[in-house]
Amino acid sequence: MSDEIVVQDSEHLPVVFTQAELGWLPWLDPMPEAELTERHWAGLVDRSRAKSHYFRLLVRDPEVLEARTKTDKDIFYNTANGLPRAERELAAAATSRYNGCIYCASVHSRFATTYSKRGEDVQRLLDQGVGADLGARWNAVVKASVALAATPIAFGQGHIEELRRVGLDDAEIVDVINSAAFFNWANRLMLSLGEPTTKP
Repeated sequence: MSDEIVVQDSEHLPVVFTQAELGWLPWLDPMPEAELTERHWAGLVDRSRAKSHYFRLLVRDPEVLEARTKTDKDIFYNTANGLPRAERELAAAATSRYNGCIYCASVHSRFATTYSKRGEDVQRLLDQGVGADLGARWNAVVKASVALAATPIAFGQGHIEELRRVGLDDAEIVDVINSAAFFNWANRLMLSLGEPTTKP
């Protein structure tokens, strides 16, 4: 992959939420892959991420990127206990849909579909927004995630009680909170550093 960033014209900027794979165009120059040092490689955690403009932009602060990536991996990949991966991804997709991050919503809606096999419901979330009816359990996950995204202090006991009513235990509720909170932050970072593009 070339380090050259190609500027897209407006017709290549996606304007609707989709499960399709998108590209991402940074507004600042990412580090060239050839200039990465061992410190940067450690910050990337996964060497394949050096192919991503996004991660080569964030790796300008490798210690922060390393902490961010390990947090991300623990929230979404450490699924031996707690919430199923599909619903962690649902929380991230719902948060991204609410915040208007087309790129993050595309990534995590695809994962939600992959792990849940409920592609039509995931697409309904993208098409209709966070008020879409996805069934009691998923509605509760979306509602809690959106409360955290809108104003974190708006999330409260009522959301916890609703999550418990649909069958989530305390560990699973923590996973909803972690998934939504992480992407409430991640969306803002991505939205402030670049824009999604269609794949060529």
